[in-house]
Amino acid sequence: MLWSLIKILLFVAAIAGLTYGAGYLMESEGGVMITVAGQEFTLGPLLAVIALVALVVLVWVTLRLVSFLIAVLKFLNGDETALSRYFDRNREKKGYQALSEGLMALASGEGRTALEKARKAEKFLKQPELTNLLTAQAAELAGDKRKATEAYKTLLTDDSTRFVGVRGLMKQKLEEGQTDTALKLAETAFALKPRHEETQDVLLGLQAETGDWSGARETLNAKLRAGNLPRDVHRRRDAVLALSEANDIMDDAKPIEAREAAIEANRLSPDLIPAAVMAAQGYIAQDKPKYATRVLKKAWEAQPHPDLAAAFAAIAPDETPQERIKRFKTLTKNNSDHAEAKMVLAELNIAAEDFPEARRALGDLFESDPSTRSLTIMAAIERGEGSSDAVVKGWLAKALTAPRGPKWVCSSCHNIHSEWSPVCGNCQSFDTLAWTDPPATEGVSPTGVEMLPLIVGAIEDDVSEDDEPIDVEFSEADDTPDDVEAESTKT
Repeated sequence: MLWSLIKILLFVAAIAGLTYGAGYLMESEGGVMITVAGQEFTLGPLLAVIALVALVVLVWVTLRLVSFLIAVLKFLNGDETALSRYFDRNREKKGYQALSEGLMALASGEGRTALEKARKAEKFLKQPELTNLLTAQAAELAGDKRKATEAYKTLLTDDSTRFVGVRGLMKQKLEEGQTDTALKLAETAFALKPRHEETQDVLLGLQAETGDWSGARETLNAKLRAGNLPRDVHRRRDAVLALSEANDIMDDAKPIEAREAAIEANRLSPDLIPAAVMAAQGYIAQDKPKYATRVLKKAWEAQPHPDLAAAFAAIAPDETPQERIKRFKTLTKNNSDHAEAKMVLAELNIAAEDFPEARRALGDLFESDPSTRSLTIMAAIERGEGSSDAVVKGWLAKALTAPRGPKWVCSSCHNIHSEWSPVCGNCQSFDTLAWTDPPATEGVSPTGVEMLPLIVGAIEDDVSEDDEPIDVEFSEADDTPDDVEAESTKT
């Protein structure tokens, strides 16, 4: 509406200007004298301007006529395409002008204008490899999905434009949520251009989303060969895919292949916690505790984690609490200041009923980095040392409102997961889960304060009123705050 008003105002201004100029010339004195064959012609200012404009038009028409006559002469002389080339030049000029204007409209976000210019360009140029792509993109911008689909399908008929057509249809299916069709189109596009980075990324994401781990590893290797992925990132992601493949094999009840795949994943990326745990479980099943110990120690040095501690405990399930403490000190000695190491040692000493040593192992963690787990451990220590119920409940009350501690958090969408997975269940991003502290009010820790029974084994629920051994039973990770308080009251 505004643009139409501006054009009307410009037109009125132009007419007014021409009228004013004509009036001024009519009132002006003087003129132009032209002598032809001894005859003099005197033109006033207005007639002189009109004559000049007419002369320019005459020259232009003459040039066009001469060009046409030349084309006719060439045709009469045997050049059968002379006349067609003459008219084709005019059509091409108009077509390329329309194509240029369509691209500008497309870049400006004017979908309807771009679509109209695309139709005009198609009419004059007769080059579908150029105009169909503009038509498809303009139709998408204008919201005409059917027209865009038709244009992309037309591109499939030409070898030089088939990839563009497949890619366009693939993106449409992705937007519509048709994952299976999009995956097939991505595979076709990858076969046409295996070094195309965007196609590689789309195919890899779809393969990971659908659980095609072996296919995803092949695509990942193609990215490495094409130079689209750093080698260290490739090793990490290949390890993630190998671990995912191992999980699927385990689901299919093929433990030997699962162990081999898990060990391969751990070899590719020793700091990948789930791979280290699965590899260690494989070595334990093969009765190779030394290999399991080495795998877990290497992963623990990279990042201490409750799952690693649980797997380390499973190496010797029948050892005494004192033997377990001694063995765990070899695991935690290189990063004894880490919060996880402190809490693990404190829990082990609680299991051994050495509550003063448990307090020393925990240190000031309940102050410097308070969490539900560390504060619940303090409650257990206080209970074991014979403190009053009020003191124990005070620590548990603090635990109810304390941060839950590290969890598997997606670095892309910040969604919290109870277990590690190669693909974020919320945003479908690949290899974005990291063990870190989430926002304070989010989620519940997947391992939480129940790590003590995981490490020390089954603990009998035996409450004594005198000097009998006192065992503390921790709540499950999925318990609510009320459950935690109820459990503490019971113990």
